[in-house]
Amino acid sequence: MPRAAIVKLTLTGFRSYAAAQLGAGDGPVVLTGPNGAGKTNILEALSFLSPGRGLRRAQLGDVGRRASDPTGETGPGAAWAVSALVDGALGEARLGTGFDPAQDGGQRRCRIDGEPVPSANAFLDHLKVLWLTPEMDGLFLGPPGDRRRYLDRLVLAVDGAHGTRVNGLERALRSRNRLLEENGSARFLDAVEHEVAELAVAVAAARLETVGRLGAEIAAHRDEASPFPFAELALDGEVERLIAACPALEVEDRYRAVLREGRPRDKAAGRTLAGPHLTDLAVSHGEKRLPAARCSTGEQKSLLIGLTLSHARLVAAMQGLSPVLLLDDVAAYLDAARRAGLFDALRRLGAQVWMTGADPSAFAALDGAERFDVTPGRVARA
Repeated sequence: MPRAAIVKLTLTGFRSYAAAQLGAGDGPVVLTGPNGAGKTNILEALSFLSPGRGLRRAQLGDVGRRASDPTGETGPGAAWAVSALVDGALGEARLGTGFDPAQDGGQRRCRIDGEPVPSANAFLDHLKVLWLTPEMDGLFLGPPGDRRRYLDRLVLAVDGAHGTRVNGLERALRSRNRLLEENGSARFLDAVEHEVAELAVAVAAARLETVGRLGAEIAAHRDEASPFPFAELALDGEVERLIAACPALEVEDRYRAVLREGRPRDKAAGRTLAGPHLTDLAVSHGEKRLPAARCSTGEQKSLLIGLTLSHARLVAAMQGLSPVLLLDDVAAYLDAARRAGLFDALRRLGAQVWMTGADPSAFAALDGAERFDVTPGRVARA
């Protein structure tokens, strides 16, 4: 299957890099160096070739490097830019994004082949970027909001309009909460709840469809010999349960009735207490039939890796193009057998993979990799 690839990456004023450039070829890309050298910064830059705030969910003003600070500390007021030559769904293109607080008014700029585009959503026409980071290791033990964000990124990779719908739902809910607080008229509340219900059903339906597709992908590629256990997925949410039982228009009407009846309760709470903004993603260890939260730390890590690989296969199957995969420090805590299983799975996936780690020996068995040494502010071929 064809794959999307980053051919050349250029950083300007990004995190610890005053300026850096690296090119990638056909093999996996391995970035090694001491902790704090800036390996994850490179993956974060690549994650900005996707909608959202990157793999660290950073504020735009916190990403730029202070030109006057030799340590590469970041801080408010520093401009930054990321540019990449990519070989994607539409052939070669140059994607660029950046932020200058003196000019951009709180919004990041995005360009394709030098021409402005409205947002990073336009990048999705060229490639999809997926990632797994150590910060995600606590996903199954953390609050539902973390799992919703994770779920919405899964959906966004196969449905480029999903982020717009989610943002629209959040805005509509804020409007409703404000009207309740200010004792807004019933007519205005009816209008905003009409919008909330339409967006809520669209968001919930997209999540359900993606979870269903991902579950089918996991079942189709289930391998008892894999070191990564298969996951079983479900959504826990009121609107999702309604969608499973009723036509979409009926669900909208029923959810509007829930909103209308819940106005006094929601006003007292200061927030809307029912809807897909509260949905949780339930993940279980398929073989053990055990909720992921009750699995060991190692099993949770393995479940996440397996989910990431399955999602990448789903994206490739739906788009006809393998995504770019970013794996931050993923091999460090795997034993030799699981590392070998991961490298074999990545080879079969066929996607361009960027990996980081402190110990080069952890990647010794990864054939055909392009290897880079990372030191503070610099990256060079090993």
